[in-house]
Amino acid sequence: MNTFSDSVSTAVGLVLSMDPGLWAVVGRSLAVSATACLLACAIGLSVGAWLGVARFRGRGAVITVLNAALAVPSVVVGLVVYLVLSRSGPLGFLGWLFSFQAMVLAQTLLVLPVAIALTRQAVEDVDRQHGEQLASLGAGVGWRGALLAWDERYALLTVVITVFGRAIAEVGAVMIVGGNIDGFTRVMTTAIALETSKGDLPMALGLGIVLMAVVLLLNALVSLLRRWRERVDTAPVHAGAMGWSA
Repeated sequence: MNTFSDSVSTAVGLVLSMDPGLWAVVGRSLAVSATACLLACAIGLSVGAWLGVARFRGRGAVITVLNAALAVPSVVVGLVVYLVLSRSGPLGFLGWLFSFQAMVLAQTLLVLPVAIALTRQAVEDVDRQHGEQLASLGAGVGWRGALLAWDERYALLTVVITVFGRAIAEVGAVMIVGGNIDGFTRVMTTAIALETSKGDLPMALGLGIVLMAVVLLLNALVSLLRRWRERVDTAPVHAGAMGWSA
């Protein structure tokens, strides 16, 4: 008996047979990460676009803190959210601990710096090329950020995909605030850790196969968007290509 080959074949069978237990975990994981991605991008793209064009005292310090936040371990974010949502915490009255909402909140806080930082860099790069033109036309900081973000919309789609990929691959924060409760807060990453510790390798491998498929799909989308953007950048530039006129 080859334990590895048997586990792999059983795992593939679970995936292809649409095993209810496995796909329930997959669906919950996608729902949590998609919600967190939407919230983080709604805030992060707006803040990042503004930060990319705004100039104010202390901006460098803000960017330094923002970049440092990218390296904060997910378990630290989970611990902070746990303390905030615990019964004695400031938001304990919400009763969100060990719930879908708690996991969404933790993932949103974890990936929000990613959305802000990547958006800020993309908008700041294009602001160096067109910022003065927009300012001369009377566009304020808010409008400049919005217009430049729209011009970089394909790059920002890559940001959204990156944020979602970061969220769905996270394990520490959702484990802490969700509790990994079967049927309620168990997602792919936490289920893989649990099933492996229990010795249920086929289920763990099946979830791992789906998770890897999602990650590969996201990376393929990022590559396609980058190639599309490169073609757009190398295409002949016509007057008014950015939607502005002197």
